[in-house]
Amino acid sequence: MTLSQSDLRTHTTASCSTIYKNDTLTLNGESQDISTPRTQACLRALRSLRANLERTSPTALPILSTLSLKIVSNNNFPTAAGLASSAAGFAALVRAIADLYILPSSPEQLSLIARQGSGSACRSLLGGYVAWRMGSEVDGSDSIAEEIAPANHWPEMRALILIASKEKKDVSSTAGMQTTVSTSELMTRRVKDLVPRRMKDMEMAIKEKDFEKFAELTMKDSNCFHACCLDTVPPIFYMNDTSRAAVRVVDAINDHAQRKCAAYTFDAGPNAVVYYLEKDHNLVTGIFRKILPNVTGWEKEGQTENKSVTIPDGITDAMTAQLQRGTSGVILTKVDKGPTSTENHLIDEMGNTS
Repeated sequence: MTLSQSDLRTHTTASCSTIYKNDTLTLNGESQDISTPRTQACLRALRSLRANLERTSPTALPILSTLSLKIVSNNNFPTAAGLASSAAGFAALVRAIADLYILPSSPEQLSLIARQGSGSACRSLLGGYVAWRMGSEVDGSDSIAEEIAPANHWPEMRALILIASKEKKDVSSTAGMQTTVSTSELMTRRVKDLVPRRMKDMEMAIKEKDFEKFAELTMKDSNCFHACCLDTVPPIFYMNDTSRAAVRVVDAINDHAQRKCAAYTFDAGPNAVVYYLEKDHNLVTGIFRKILPNVTGWEKEGQTENKSVTIPDGITDAMTAQLQRGTSGVILTKVDKGPTSTENHLIDEMGNTS
């Protein structure tokens, strides 16, 4: 699900010039290693497409494919903390360079390139509800992203993100997945059986706008993924005590409502993403806000706390205390469109970082 760039955004500017001596990448004001195999794979693929354009189209001048690149990127959310920063980062990088090179490639075609930087990045090239297709080729060359439904198909979808840690993860998503695939027997079954079946069920839930089914699949699959992480040798602990408290609170909210009105999910990190529909906004966020009245992020609401909200009996003092100890902020967001172009550049015409 592509979330609103008003709330979580990677802003990237790409430029090329004869004055640049080599390729550079700056993220949040700090120089990054651009020589990594994943980044280089993306740059090679994009330069190859531009070079082919220059060979075949007389309108493609000047020659840009041989010039060094300067790329500057900023995140407005924690980096490498389990909030898909690598997915957003590589999607923005590929889209920015593709725009610089004036490539005619579709978002789906660009997703083949972004996937080489970060698997999840392929989905971030599109908006709304997006599937990552495995493909059938052994080398993965046909593994591509596909939009299942645009954002306006089910615009009522909302998300509350609980920031349980802004720190960089001990184990990166890429390294963790490689270890899990090679050592977890549970992961083998997940890949061969559970994921293909759940993909079909999830697509149907989204197309039919069936939130209860969506919630059930979302939570079961999150639990399954983290069970595989625990089955890894050595085990990987992405979730923490605050994460588990968030799970219990969501379960209690659903028990209180006597239906699945909220769904938790955790990426490779401790931060909880709680999905709900707009109609249940006061119910879901009202309870979390009652538990966490003093964290940052609620100010987006533009309103005071709803004093009439009561905490359900199923939410214990221990859960409340753990969430209060471990949650530093919240982000309120919704499903939205994919990458957009902006005239607010991070590099000026002289090549200076602005």
